[in-house]
Amino acid sequence: AGLVDATIRAIRKHGAGVGMDDIAAEAGTSKTVIYRHFDDKAGLYRAVAHRIDGRVVGNVGAAMGRSSTPHADTRELVASTVDAYLALVESDTEVYRFVVNRPLVDLPLADDPVGGTVDQVTDQLTGLLLASLSTTATDHSRARTWAIALVGSVRAVADDWLATPESERAPRGEVVEALTELAWHGLEPALARTKGS
Repeated sequence: AGLVDATIRAIRKHGAGVGMDDIAAEAGTSKTVIYRHFDDKAGLYRAVAHRIDGRVVGNVGAAMGRSSTPHADTRELVASTVDAYLALVESDTEVYRFVVNRPLVDLPLADDPVGGTVDQVTDQLTGLLLASLSTTATDHSRARTWAIALVGSVRAVADDWLATPESERAPRGEVVEALTELAWHGLEPALARTKGS
């Protein structure tokens, strides 16, 4: 845990393109010691990604659970979920870039820990959408498709948002509202049709 903490501090200090020398200096140790714990750069990357993925899943899950009723306003829950993700991106930009861009390693996509996070968030969002449906097998498939589309669009927008110079970047609240509005215009009639059938 100490080396992962030091790596995250080094990323925050030196940016997403941090080198192993910077990480070792932040940890107060040598690269040899780091490799003794993680075998290689991919192992260290996975450990950092796992830590951040836990934060993403936890923050998004908490946002989905903020409602006082089991069938809360779905639009509000979508907005809260989008905001939770973008808040993490905004507050820890370099760490987000490090995890998403994988600067230390060239992992096959099948080994990409970010894919696991996407799956977990998609599962959470699928459950949220199913709570608004009648939960037939068709509804589950439909809810999962919608969840995948939402997660993908939020991630794509987050990446573009970070690539935009800060002086030109829209405030997070505006981005959340724009994404929620887009999603809701598709979800609201679809949910109404599904409930009516």
